[in-house]
Amino acid sequence: MEGRVDPEPTPFLSLFAAVSYGIASMAMVFINKAVLMQYAYSMTLLTLQQLATTLLIHFGKVMGYTKAKAVNMPTAKKLLPVSVFYNANVAFALASLKGVNIPMYIAVKRLTPLAVLVFGFFRGKSRPSTQVSLSVIFTAIGVIIAALGDFSFDLHGYTMALTSVFFQTMYLVLVEKSGAEEGLSSVEIMFYNSLLSLPFLLFLIIATGEFPHSLAVLSGKAYSFAFLVILVISLVMSIILNYTMFLCTIVNSALTTTIVGVLKGVGSTTLGFVLLGGVQVHALNVTGLVINTAGGVWYSYAKYQQKKKIPRKVLSEEEQLKNTN
Repeated sequence: MEGRVDPEPTPFLSLFAAVSYGIASMAMVFINKAVLMQYAYSMTLLTLQQLATTLLIHFGKVMGYTKAKAVNMPTAKKLLPVSVFYNANVAFALASLKGVNIPMYIAVKRLTPLAVLVFGFFRGKSRPSTQVSLSVIFTAIGVIIAALGDFSFDLHGYTMALTSVFFQTMYLVLVEKSGAEEGLSSVEIMFYNSLLSLPFLLFLIIATGEFPHSLAVLSGKAYSFAFLVILVISLVMSIILNYTMFLCTIVNSALTTTIVGVLKGVGSTTLGFVLLGGVQVHALNVTGLVINTAGGVWYSYAKYQQKKKIPRKVLSEEEQLKNTN
């Protein structure tokens, strides 16, 4: 992994970044769920994942495997709010996985485009197309129907998932508006993000009461080989997921990353019914999930068609926003 600004995207690199992110993102949901079924301290898990990323890149620099630039204070200050929102999103998402089954978790997370549109409306952005508007409403209706049929309904879990949607929306809006990640390679963004997150996460695990009990439980589970394997896979996959997500955003766009996230949810929802349990199948629940998934696919198609209609010489939506702010 080089620390330079990533190369100009080729069709192969763009496709590789999108597919890699989709696979890593789908796998990570199940891996985190598997860890949290045995180790309920989600904030501590996220702290370990970010610490592993920081140490890997740091020692990679020391040993000459990566050429990431030294930490720059002006850049760190610019990226700090982005890192806080990103990690708050992941922290609440992990917390929700403790009480919400995977299909419902993915369904709730599909509300992010709706939240982005609502926030854009209050910011005075141009109205979205009819197809985009209808697709996100369709997705939201699906979540409501599915939740009504969720016999394992966990209010705390749903609250955590909705809070995660809020922070993910703030993260996407902030990245788009500030252009904070411009000029940095995907490895450098990862390093800043993980390094800046550590004080914030350490404060959270102390404030929530996880520390020091979570470390005592972790040391007690160190004798379980099966748990250690899952935990190590979780740490490695968190690094791969962050790298592929930032790479996909850089060589494609934030829109592509969002669409890939929605589409991978189709596979995750299907697998979620048969892997790791926790799903009580009910007609209302399944109907809602089908409507929610269809809305997500419709949204992706509508955004893709919208992008195709924009002439190549016209600036992208992100560039237009940056030029007008």
